[in-house]
This record gives sequence, C-alpha cells and structure tokens, in this order.
Amino acid sequence: MSTEAGTGTTVVTDDPLQWHVGLVGYGEVGRILAEDLRAAGVARVTAYDSKLGSSAGAPLHQHAAACGVRLAASHAELAMAADCIVCAVTASQTVLAAQACAPAIRDGTWFLDFNSASPGAKQHAAESMDSAGGRYVEAAVMTSVPPYRLRVPLLLGGSHAATLQPLLAMLGFKAKVASATLGVASATKMCRSVMIKGLEAMIIESFTTARAYGVEDAVIASLQETFPGIDWDKQAAYFFQRVIEHGRRRAEEVREVAETVREIGLTPWSAQGTAERQAWVADLADAGVFGSRGTAAFARSADWRTEADRILAEPGKPAQA
Repeated sequence: MSTEAGTGTTVVTDDPLQWHVGLVGYGEVGRILAEDLRAAGVARVTAYDSKLGSSAGAPLHQHAAACGVRLAASHAELAMAADCIVCAVTASQTVLAAQACAPAIRDGTWFLDFNSASPGAKQHAAESMDSAGGRYVEAAVMTSVPPYRLRVPLLLGGSHAATLQPLLAMLGFKAKVASATLGVASATKMCRSVMIKGLEAMIIESFTTARAYGVEDAVIASLQETFPGIDWDKQAAYFFQRVIEHGRRRAEEVREVAETVREIGLTPWSAQGTAERQAWVADLADAGVFGSRGTAAFARSADWRTEADRILAEPGKPAQA
C-alpha cells in the first residue's frame, strides 16, 4: 500500500506480488492459501483466526512460523495493514467477519470473500465493506480446495470483480468473472451445493442403511448399472471422509444453501435435511465414533464400510437420526 503523490490518498499497488495479503480465517483453506501465496512470491502474509488465543490455536502458530506468516491479534490489526484481505471463515461468520474488518480497513483495500454464504449474506457483507471504502468481491469456490489449492476454480462477482480478476491471475488464482451483479456467483455455488452436499448426505444415509440390512453390494451394483460413469465405492469413501472431517463446517454451509432457497420463496426441504445429516455426522465425530481427531485412526479409512460399521456399532446413534 502506498500514498499517491500530491493527494494524500491511500492506493493499492497494481503489482499483487507487492501486496500485503491478510487472511481472515486460518483453517484448512487459509493455510493452503498462505502456503501457495508465499510460494508465489508474496512476501507479506498476515493471518487472523479466532482460535489463535485458545489451545486449539497451537497448530496454527506452528504452521505460521514454518510458513513465514505473521499472525495478527485481531480483525482490526489485520485490516489496517492489508492491501488485499481474503476471508475464509465458516458460513455463519461471513457478515460478522466483514463487519469486524470494516472499521479499520483502508480506502481501496480489496476484500475477497471466499465464504459459502447466501447471496443475501454476501450483499450484507459488501454493504459493510463498501461503506468503509473497501472494494468487496465475492468469490464462489466451485469445488473442494485441497486437490486444486490456489488454483481452485472461482467465480467472482460484484462491481469490482473485473478489475480484481487479472490481479488474482498474476498470483496464480484460477478465477473468472460471473457477473458484475453481486450475488450471482454465490447463487451458482449455492444451487450446486444443493446437489453436491445433498449427494454426500444421501450416500451416507443410503449406504449405512444398506450395510445394516446386508444389501450394500446389491445397491451398489444397481447404481453402477444406472450410472456407469461413477465408481460408487470410491465416491462413497471420499464422501464419508469429507463429511466426517468437515461435517460441522459443511452443515453451516448447507444452512446458507437453505437460506438461498428461502430467499426466492421456496421451502428448502432437501437442504434442511442435508444440513441435519451433515451435523449429525459431525456430532458422531466429536463424540469419538471415528477415532480421535488428529490421529491416523480418525477419518482415514479407504473403505466407507469401516465408517458405516462404526456408526452402526454406536449404541442408539442411528436411531436418534
């Protein structure tokens, strides 16, 4: 960030490698972005996460030290220094994170909102940021981040999206502009999630039930005949693991999906059920059904049957759903 000669106006450099990038949220996505941005040549990366001051923050401090990332003590400290803020928090924190950064943000600072939230939530976040002089851009993350890392496909939206897109490309992001109208990119992501997150929940429900009745092989054979392009055993193993590891966050995301459906006047029966199933698996994970978090035993089976058997062996748990 620099001051434009003769004007006293704070401006953001057009060279993104010279940016001071702030990461709000230093979970799985934030840490991946930190690693890849540092590898791309961004010298100054700062992160803030609400867990930093708790016992759960120890791994975050270790990662930051190894990666050369500075940790901020608050949203405000991060916002005061950053040229570009990337916000990757849980869905329910989307608006709150923008509001927390807004009072300290400098004129012209980019605010790239990675969060899986409804168009309405994105619009509220943008209002806070734009009124404070920031430049808000929504980013709809269109698939799982870990396999693609920094190059995960993004849809950008909002009046500043077209200006930011080439700058992000210089950093290695794979982003394209969906619309100058805020909410279009997020609506695309949310409608996709009705299907993807719903399929996760349906596979867990269907395959665990099939396992209980001893008909899983017949069910998979029937699905394979109807949809021969899908390896159902492999897909089920992946879905079980993603929900076991990230069910809490995914449940929050699907509640935002449900809100997206409500915003157009429909009752989100499918999304509501998906959110409940994802949260239920998260409850089981928190209870230690799949092993202790942070151990090799937790959520690492290559066979979904192992996880289904763990669910079925838990007294009373399947019936409570």
